[in-house]
Amino acid sequence: MKNTLLALLSATLLFSCGGENKEVTEVAVEAETEELSNLEKEHLLEKVAYADSVNAGLLEDTFKGSARREASGSFGDVTVTVNYGSPGKRGRVIWNGLVSYDQVWVSGSHWATAVSFSNDVMINGVEVPAGMYGFFTIPGTEEWTLILNKDYDQHLADAYEESEDVVRVSVKPVALDQEVQRLTYEVEKISETDGAISLSWDQIKVSMPISIK
Repeated sequence: MKNTLLALLSATLLFSCGGENKEVTEVAVEAETEELSNLEKEHLLEKVAYADSVNAGLLEDTFKGSARREASGSFGDVTVTVNYGSPGKRGRVIWNGLVSYDQVWVSGSHWATAVSFSNDVMINGVEVPAGMYGFFTIPGTEEWTLILNKDYDQHLADAYEESEDVVRVSVKPVALDQEVQRLTYEVEKISETDGAISLSWDQIKVSMPISIK
């Protein structure tokens, strides 16, 4: 009988994004197997690092799928973790093409993007209790709406309900100098009391500011 093994194989790779060097740590996806050989573990590790290698220009993006990725970071006494699906650009028009303007987007692919906070935080003047939330966005040409929603356990935005929103933040998208081929999240530390969740894809970056109470 097969056992389900959560292979926590971390891969860290430096890549260039918007003219700055970034360090992103990813976590492997769940694998069902009786026993993982060393070679199989290496293949899992390669899959985890694939998106970063594509973003660094080390690989041509030929993978049509959207593997799950995880980004995590800390500031003060708070650890923020983002679990998401990472689609690739692969020559497609992303904004107002693959991703429609003025519609709620899962901000990744497949299962909803999930954000967890180890302790209570403040976002846009709203106290957000420790826990896990769905992260959704409404992209626009001049402004994006970034959303934390109570329901993180849903496919895409199929079951999204605005009444379940915890907080909404309006932000201006930032143009990047270099294209990000695979959608990438970062948890950025700004100071001991402030941080941000940032989403980068194509030549756009948006960030949700977070502070400690």
